[in-house]
Amino acid sequence: MTRRTDTHPHLTRPEVGAPFFSTWQVGTPLRQKQSVEAIAGTWERRPWPTDELLGYYVYAGQDGSTLLHYSQWASEQAYEAFVRTHRRQRNDEIDTAVPGIERLWLGRYRHYRSLGREGDPRVPGCIVIVDVEFEGPDPDRQRAWVDAVFEALESEPDPHPGGISGHFHLSTDGTRVLNYAEWESAQAHIDALAAPGDGIGSATELWHRVQNWPGLKSSTVSRYDYALGLVPD
Repeated sequence: MTRRTDTHPHLTRPEVGAPFFSTWQVGTPLRQKQSVEAIAGTWERRPWPTDELLGYYVYAGQDGSTLLHYSQWASEQAYEAFVRTHRRQRNDEIDTAVPGIERLWLGRYRHYRSLGREGDPRVPGCIVIVDVEFEGPDPDRQRAWVDAVFEALESEPDPHPGGISGHFHLSTDGTRVLNYAEWESAQAHIDALAAPGDGIGSATELWHRVQNWPGLKSSTVSRYDYALGLVPD
């Protein structure tokens, strides 16, 4: 069966071979809440679809209009089987409860590198998603850019104490990097952005290199609140 959990996901689980991220546009804070409850009810009324889905998590955007979805799959093949046999029925039920949901985007990723969190007792109060897009596919560039971020972080002279972890994922099409970052609170992240420098890093040469990487097309930052966790019972 399916059960709810308040426990945040472990993004470094070795069994997760295919992490997926997606966003929905729902329009208002009320519709965010209604959509989360519709997702929960739809899933709880049904058996857990497969052992190869390890967890499904939903986050409410602090913009008051979006939802982020993060699912942990053992493989892309398991996800494709779910799409063929289960997804349409579940989405139809959710759409009946909350008409007009716009499904904006679905991204297929692989986890690459993480820092922090292991052994850290703090519970994240805010999830920050950094979505980086490059000009065209280049897996080597994806990895090199993340490695450069780690180098900048490791030499950061004034790290903000509110950061808990960062989990960097590479899109399977070679064009994007997604960092799922855990913070103590939204205010901690806002304070880090307000510090000297461009972004959360100080004004160092290493951060300048990260921010001006050849082929870097865009970078967006969004803050979310944990809203729902679903796992097999």
